[in-house]
Amino acid sequence: MAGIISTVLQVTLITIVSVEFIIGSLGNAFMAVVNIVDWVKRGKISAVDQILTALAISRTAFLFMLITSLLVTLLDPVSVEKRIIMHTISWTVTNHFSVWLATCLSIFYFLKIANFSNSVFLALKRKAKKVVSMTLVVSLIILFLNIIVINILCGRPKVNTLYWYSSNNTLKVYAIFLFTNTMFILIPFTVTLITFLLLIFSLWRHLRNMQYNAEGFQDVSTAAHIKSLQSIVTFLLLYTVFVMSLLLQSWNISFQQKNLIVMVLRSTGIAFPSVHTCVLILGNGKLRQASLSMLWWLRCKYKYTEN
Repeated sequence: MAGIISTVLQVTLITIVSVEFIIGSLGNAFMAVVNIVDWVKRGKISAVDQILTALAISRTAFLFMLITSLLVTLLDPVSVEKRIIMHTISWTVTNHFSVWLATCLSIFYFLKIANFSNSVFLALKRKAKKVVSMTLVVSLIILFLNIIVINILCGRPKVNTLYWYSSNNTLKVYAIFLFTNTMFILIPFTVTLITFLLLIFSLWRHLRNMQYNAEGFQDVSTAAHIKSLQSIVTFLLLYTVFVMSLLLQSWNISFQQKNLIVMVLRSTGIAFPSVHTCVLILGNGKLRQASLSMLWWLRCKYKYTEN
């Protein structure tokens, strides 16, 4: 009976992961293609579209890394311990850009929408593109440090290869890898949380000032604040779930004894780059219109095929 339940749960989790992977892959590919086609037509691309395109590409790569790791764990749990270290650097790089580009998007929205009279903020607001570029440069430095720390903590001892490839030791190394990456991605999480709190404060000041102005005078600004807040809140919630899944994986790292737990945690983690992309598409006017046009085209083609 327990075996049947375990099999049913595995099939359910595989189905959920497959759906998340398909939605994430199609959503990110759609976002990248629409922005690139628009770029070719217009001969230029906005800063937001640049970030969204880079984010879509990085998340596509990250999703393929996640699904590859999960399939290896599921289909060949015995040899996964010997192969898992091969994925660490690729996982780190794709995850890094996926998270930091989303953070840059939050920073850009914050600088463009928030209203503060502080001279430093106004200077940053005027140079929003440069701020985002500098954030990416800083993130590259953090990525470099992250890789160095991983190599130091998870480096293979040359004197005893058999010990390094032993079951317990390899799993401990992978647990350290997960925990180290989680600590490093808390940095962009903190940055996004700060922008979220500052955006709430900006909205509060804006609503308070509206009491002294004509009704509806700054409704556009209010709508922009709320729209940006919705996007950042979704990002933070999914990001929190993703971070917690990584931490729990590093604490429950025995693949052979807790394979089902690992699958649950990883299926939860895949929701971050998949669902957030859908939220970004629905929150962007151009992408939302393009998605509706594509759905209408598919509907018409399906009806034509039936007839």
